[in-house]
Formats: sequence, C-alpha cells, structure tokens
Amino acid sequence: MSLKYLENVVTLKYDPAKCTGCGMCVSVCPHAVFEMEKRQARVTDRNRCMECGACARNCAFGAVEVRAGVGCAYAIMWSALRGKSVPQCGE
Repeated sequence: MSLKYLENVVTLKYDPAKCTGCGMCVSVCPHAVFEMEKRQARVTDRNRCMECGACARNCAFGAVEVRAGVGCAYAIMWSALRGKSVPQCGE
C-alpha cells in the first residue's frame, strides 16, 4: 500500500545537482519517497512525503530540503479535523 497525503502541498525540495549518490535519503525515508537510479537519488512521488525531515537531516550534501513538522499537508489536515478554515498553501 502506498500512503499519500494531499496533492502538491509538500515542502520537499530536491536538488539532483548536489546529490552524490550516497543513498541516505533512500535508507531513512519511511515512505519510500526516494529511490536510487543510475547512482543518484530521485524522487518517486513527492506526495508520499510526510515531511518528517529524516531525509534532509541525513543528507550531508544539502541536496534535500523539507520543513519538518510544519508542512502545509499537516496544517490542512488539522484545520479540517478541527473545523477551522483551511490555510492556503503556496510554494
């Protein structure tokens, strides 16, 4: 089963030019957002990202950025569950 959250709201950013192919992002990501392809990481599906920040904390080369725990998906879900107005998210 592939878990997904909300479409196109995740704060995950990946810069393949900075990737050295160490594979740490693949190893630590709990939702398999990354995979290795031709000795370099690639994002399989950004929408599976739960914005935990493990990938960014373990990338020594700065190829991955994510606002852990404060992402838009989190804000939208909690707002909807609490009956509050849903925030507008932008890149």
